Amino acid sequence: MDTLKVGDRRVLERHDFPSLFRALQAKGYQVVGPTVRDGAIVYDQLSGVDDLPVGWTDRQEAGKYRLERRKDEALFGYTVGPFSWKKFLYPSHERLWTASRDGPSFVITPEPVDGPPLAFLGMRACELAGVSVQDRVFMGGPYVDPGYAARRRKVLRIAVQCGQAGGTCFCVSMGTGPGVQEGADLIVTEVLEGKRHYFLVQVGSSEGAAVLSDVPLKAAAPDDPAKADAIVSRAAASMGRALDTDGIHDLLLKNLEHPRWEIVARRCLSCTNCTMVCPTCFCSNQEEVPDLAVEKVERWRRWDSCFNLGLTEMHGQAVRKTNLSRYRQWLTHKLASWHDQFGTSGCVGCGRCITWCPVGIDLTEEVAAIRTVPPAPATSEGKK
Repeated sequence: MDTLKVGDRRVLERHDFPSLFRALQAKGYQVVGPTVRDGAIVYDQLSGVDDLPVGWTDRQEAGKYRLERRKDEALFGYTVGPFSWKKFLYPSHERLWTASRDGPSFVITPEPVDGPPLAFLGMRACELAGVSVQDRVFMGGPYVDPGYAARRRKVLRIAVQCGQAGGTCFCVSMGTGPGVQEGADLIVTEVLEGKRHYFLVQVGSSEGAAVLSDVPLKAAAPDDPAKADAIVSRAAASMGRALDTDGIHDLLLKNLEHPRWEIVARRCLSCTNCTMVCPTCFCSNQEEVPDLAVEKVERWRRWDSCFNLGLTEMHGQAVRKTNLSRYRQWLTHKLASWHDQFGTSGCVGCGRCITWCPVGIDLTEEVAAIRTVPPAPATSEGKK
């Protein structure tokens, strides 16, 4: 086979798809990707093609998710499930270091980041954008998170372009999809054409090209790129949601006393589901756990949420005591002040927060209401 370069496109037939798994495993990668478990499509370790959600799709709406059988045997015929790739790069429960007594002092040993390199198979465009956002958070400033950086360096990103949109997707509004533009080592488009089932694979990096060197590929037909573009365009035209982002930074930060905050607060359960499923949220808490002899202490980090009362507790008092203030903090940070901190939005339009909210709160609906409903006159009694 000729030497592949970045941008080259080749065809991988469905019956040859297992060879991609073998090539990845031969190069030492643990393949992680979508599989069906507990009534949802989740990301987990995969041993082969049979672990993929073959012939399954998902139906999503605000507060609703269910799996359905497709009329074909697509491997990637779904949108996104409750898990994001964040769980592999930024674990929900992680020991950071151990301090062991050494005479009158302690010796601190950072926690090693073990494990093989991971191949993320099936990343969507919005999810690539989510990883890029977390890259800015954990590696883009003067203080780099060592655990995140170590895991991130060992990841091969195999993206699959979306052939359909979900009922809560709005990646087009956020400029993050459904077509993959950058950030992937391999870009795959699944094509089902009559009785033929194949994948158009585009090389995104030298690492991706190295994997394909051991995979049986065919030359792409002249019209294959147009077919891939048509699949992505169809997904873009069928978004389940839309969000008007024009002037959204000032819109939210200048309407902190808008009556809509009170309306949504009556529904919000502060359950934290939206932040747990979000691919970019990064709130955490840390605790030291000593042994009984006080000879050793471990520092652990766990995911937390701005919806939890204790996250911003100061002097024994919660800073944000109401559902209103916590929901407002989450939404204004996600869509407005995140720009001030990291130069980008904290939302990638995946729609998970809408789907997995038990009461179906829809951030696109809330922003639209703030945009269209005039705020009530501010009074000193009404300020929160």
